[in-house]
Amino acid sequence: MESTIVEQRQDIRSDLSWPVSIWLPKANRFFNGKSVNVSKGGAFFTVPMTAPIRPGHEIEINFPRTPTLAKQKGQYARIKHARVLRVERNQILQAGSIGVAVQFAE
Repeated sequence: MESTIVEQRQDIRSDLSWPVSIWLPKANRFFNGKSVNVSKGGAFFTVPMTAPIRPGHEIEINFPRTPTLAKQKGQYARIKHARVLRVERNQILQAGSIGVAVQFAE
């Protein structure tokens, strides 16, 4: 049986491989990961498969800044609130990782 994926993105994605730290309130802890791509409305990143993250979870994503950018912006990180839309477990991702698609909160 074939399946069709319907594109729902409204914003252009930019590939961005950057370290991220995810605060998952349900687990009461942080998980370190890496962004894969980011858009104005959301992001896709990887975290260890041990992270108990599920669609519908509300999370915080911490995008650390370089010292130069932190000096310009006055903060060492950009923190975004988001809702988990999808969790992917497939062979394309780095071994031991899961992919997480999120939509940033308004």
